[in-house]
Amino acid sequence: MNDYDVIIIGGGQAGLALGYALKRKNRRFVILEQNKRIGDSWRQRYDSLVLFTPRKYNHLPGLAFPGEPHTLPNKDDAADYLELYAKHFELPVMLGTTVLELSHTGSRFQVRTPDSMLFANQVVIATGPFHTPYIPAIANSLDRTIRQWHTEQYKNESQLIDGPVLVVGSGNSGAQIAVELAAHRPVVFSQGESRSYLPLFIFGKPIFDYMKALGLLDAPRSSWLGQKMSQAPDPIFGYKKQVRELSRTGALRLVSRAVQVNGNTATFADGTQATVNNILWATGFRPNYDWLNVPNVLDSHGRPIHHRGITKVSGLSFLGLPWQHTRGSALMGGVGNDALYLAEHL
Repeated sequence: MNDYDVIIIGGGQAGLALGYALKRKNRRFVILEQNKRIGDSWRQRYDSLVLFTPRKYNHLPGLAFPGEPHTLPNKDDAADYLELYAKHFELPVMLGTTVLELSHTGSRFQVRTPDSMLFANQVVIATGPFHTPYIPAIANSLDRTIRQWHTEQYKNESQLIDGPVLVVGSGNSGAQIAVELAAHRPVVFSQGESRSYLPLFIFGKPIFDYMKALGLLDAPRSSWLGQKMSQAPDPIFGYKKQVRELSRTGALRLVSRAVQVNGNTATFADGTQATVNNILWATGFRPNYDWLNVPNVLDSHGRPIHHRGITKVSGLSFLGLPWQHTRGSALMGGVGNDALYLAEHL
């Protein structure tokens, strides 16, 4: 039978957390996951990826994240935990299922996949914020000899050719990869916007303990504090000491925003230049809801219009968006609160 109370699109941490909440309410639901194995969206990231949140801050409702609470898990730990979570609660996940179209007729939703048509009274889009890799237009003028990768496709240093690397993007992934590569070769780290560096631990305690105690993780986006934090670039957790030391030795060169690349010469906003053989685009992602055939849901930039995940279209909601409600909404361990809230309002 292909008829449900709720269809959840996306089997990552957001979709699984909502599945937990719906199962407790005895709702008839299904989770659609395009990967063939739960957690593959984590497994497919670059090899050395380490979460900046300790294990104690990565648990979903009802099941602790395995391991020593104050240690940082890697991407495979995160993937295995999600797989364990789905099995532990026996959540109904349809793996290898790509959604081709979501449409709305009357009071019912239709979800078209390559193999079937599914129907539901309500649909929750839990595909997260990482859809289409964004690469700036300046990449179009690169010399053919330059090896370039977006962080979505990048796995490890073996994909690079000899010579300097330009890492473009000032987020946590860009900082981690830049520091790693600078141990073996010259790295130019282009930061398009100024970001603060915060330590991972203070006096032996995770910085998130202090952020939690100060209310920084739970401040609603609508509050004064939430508005101030949401408008500022996310900080980089850790790496300040490594960046400073590598910069002092010349292994890592910090530059401003990359504005032009001609051949293998990159030019930056401050007028300086660098010759590079490789470029890693740590420039993030753009939303892609091409399969969403429901009007009045997205803004002019293709981003969901919602309040705490609930849209103006009755029965259609989102989950797993950055700042969906609080700073914690973007964290694996914070999405559970949004899922529990949404389950009460479906």
